This record gives sequence, structure tokens and C-alpha cells, in this order.
Amino acid sequence: MESAKTGEPSLRHVEKDVLIPKMMREKAKEYCSEKVDAFSQCCKKSGFLMVLKCREENSALKECLTAYYKDPAFYEECKQEYLKEKEDFQRTGISAKNRKQKLPTSM
Repeated sequence: MESAKTGEPSLRHVEKDVLIPKMMREKAKEYCSEKVDAFSQCCKKSGFLMVLKCREENSALKECLTAYYKDPAFYEECKQEYLKEKEDFQRTGISAKNRKQKLPTSM
């Protein structure tokens, strides 16, 4: 089923509101990995005091992630990647997750 205006396949509610945002979160974490690592290290060092001691790292991480979440071009990039994975799955019956797994080199 394609959208009459754009010629692109129409997306179900779960795809627009759950699956694509999930992909966005995963990719944003990769792109903000330096800030994720800094926050994680701070939390490990601070223990129970992480709420107080890691405010700066937490703010930097939130700022980085939010910039990606609010970027319409990033949403479009993730949507196109999702549509490609969906098309590949419909064509092959193999999910992207299973395609990315390495095959054993020796048996």
C-alpha cells in the first residue's frame, strides 16, 4: 500500500511511533557513544552519588540524544533504513538481525 502523495509505502502506527523511533534511539546512542561512555564511567565511579556527581555528563548525553531525536533529517534517514530492511525481509524472509550474524568459518 503506497501513499498517494509521495509514492512511498504507507507506514502502520506501530512502525511510525514504535519501530522507527526505536531505530533512532539505537543509532543516536551509537552517534553519541562518547557521551554514553563518559556518563557510564561517571556512574561506575560515583556509585549511589551518581545523581549528584554525574549531572554534567548526564546533561551532555541528553543534549546529544535530543538533538538527534528532534532532527527531521535523522528521522527520514532511519525511516528509509527501516523501509529497506522491511523490503529485504519481505523479499528474503530473513530479518536484518539474522542477516548480520556471522556464519561460522569452520565446522
